[in-house]
Amino acid sequence: MKAHLEDIPSKQGDASFYAKHLRVAAFEFKWHYHPEYELTYILKGTGYRVVGNSHAHFSEGDLVLLGRNLPHTWCGKLDDGAPSEALVIQFSKEFIAPFLKLHESQSIQKLLELSKRGLCFESDQLLADQLYTLTNTAGLERILSLLSILNALSNGISRPLTTENYHGIMTKQFETRVNKVCAYLQYHFQEQISLKRVADLVFMSESNFCKFFKKATGTTFSDYLNNLRITEACHLLLSTEDTVGKIAHDSGFESLSYFNRVFLKKKQMTPSGFRRGKLLN
Repeated sequence: MKAHLEDIPSKQGDASFYAKHLRVAAFEFKWHYHPEYELTYILKGTGYRVVGNSHAHFSEGDLVLLGRNLPHTWCGKLDDGAPSEALVIQFSKEFIAPFLKLHESQSIQKLLELSKRGLCFESDQLLADQLYTLTNTAGLERILSLLSILNALSNGISRPLTTENYHGIMTKQFETRVNKVCAYLQYHFQEQISLKRVADLVFMSESNFCKFFKKATGTTFSDYLNNLRITEACHLLLSTEDTVGKIAHDSGFESLSYFNRVFLKKKQMTPSGFRRGKLLN
């Protein structure tokens, strides 16, 4: 599966930028990119958010700003079968450029520069309300609303999603291989996956695949796979009462001892400590 170039201008009509309240049965895995910046707020939904080489569980209140041409997807559905919902704002470099020339927009310009790694913000009900209002307005009011939201985000607290050495996909062949491997891992990480199996997917030797994967994602294959599994384990620790042993198995780990070592390294605490700490907060 390759990352699809999404055509935003064809969807926005006569408006200066695209803004939509999205309602779908589920967020399907669709690894894609586009030259527009994107601001996404999850109203209803749960699952995995993949941005560049970042993988994390998301839920209601997830607020992310994506830079231009940064591959991404949200994937998941609600357990009760209810529709998933998101507010999605996409705007081009050409649209925002005139505003960035203003001295008063320096903080927004810095925000957009940082967004090349993807930025995640703390859930903010006021911003959520502003985003919801924006999707229901038109004309100059919509433009002023977007500038106000970007200004608020530029003065807020954010954290980058991708690693500093993530550089994106440079060629079509590179792109196709990365997406085929990452899509496969996304759907099969709970299974036992050998290095040979994924190398065979893209017709590469194991040694060449390791070099290719590190260049593409900024991390090793085993660490990437462990990140997916630990993310799933964290979700299960908080959403179920299953034993740590069962969660380790259901997340794809062959042994409880290895799971505990990896979890401690990734989270600086034990699985049980993570569960207790989160539930008490």
